This record gives sequence, C-alpha cells and structure tokens, in this order.
Amino acid sequence: MFRTITLQFSRRRLFSTAAPEIRDVLSARVKDAMKAKNSFASTTLRSILAEINSADKVADSKISSSAIVTILRKASARRQDAAAQFKEASRPDLAEKELREAELLSEFLPPLLSETDIDIKIRESITALGIIPPTNDRKALGQLFKHLYAHVDRSSVDTDLVKRRVETALY
Repeated sequence: MFRTITLQFSRRRLFSTAAPEIRDVLSARVKDAMKAKNSFASTTLRSILAEINSADKVADSKISSSAIVTILRKASARRQDAAAQFKEASRPDLAEKELREAELLSEFLPPLLSETDIDIKIRESITALGIIPPTNDRKALGQLFKHLYAHVDRSSVDTDLVKRRVETALY
C-alpha cells in the first residue's frame, strides 16, 4: 500500500559562472593540448598541475587561486633563469625551449599592478597607520607591509618592487 521512495542526492558542486578558477583553465588547456597531440604544451602544463597538486597535498586542502598564480610566476621565473644559463652555455636550442615554456605559462598570469598603483596603495597604508616619513622604525616598516598585503594580493605585485617603493616612501 505504501511505497518507499528513496531520494538520491548528487554530490555535484555548484560553481559560480563568474570566472573559471585558474586550476580549471589549466586542466582544460591540458586536455585540449593532449587532444591536439601538442606534447610541448601538455608536458609543460602537466608539470605545473603536478606542482599545484603537490602544494594541495602539503596544505591538506586545495590551495587558493593566488597561491596558484604564485606557483605559475615562480615556474616562469625558473624557466627564464634556465634560459639565461643555457644561453651562457652556448645551448640556444634549450634556451629557446625554456623561453617558449615561460611564454606559455605567462598566458595564465594576470597582469601585475603598475608602479603608480603600488605607490598609491603604499601612501594609503602610510596614512591609515599614521606613519610619518622619514622613519627608520623597523616596527613601523613591518606594520606597513602587513597592512599593505592585507589590502593587496601578493600574487598581483612584484614584491621586490614593493620593497623598493616602500623604502623610497619611508626614507
């Protein structure tokens, strides 16, 4: 007389349609490269995905998109350094390969903030903290960096440039 109805809930995640996560974009590009039999692109992108998966395991969860961008920036810089070393060693073929890999990775990197934008953020942080330049106070310098990086994603700036601009603003 009574029927038992069992409901099954799918474990699908609902993602927003705003912007695909960089991890998904990389995976899709690997699949496309493999379908197109582009071993250069698939090998390069798979090595990056391996680095990302390794970072996931270390963190015991999926890392953020900004951490992925940081991994991509470091990988690109490593390849550019390797290319320079290969040029010094008179190996232009290997240098060109490394530069092509760096160029491929740079397609996934968002643009860095400009120097003027960084200066604006630094001035805003100095004003918010009430620091009066010129100062040699290391504590103030630490507070400034902490405040600045709370409002600006590290992966969107060149940290060496930020350090130079902060020193210029404070000294």
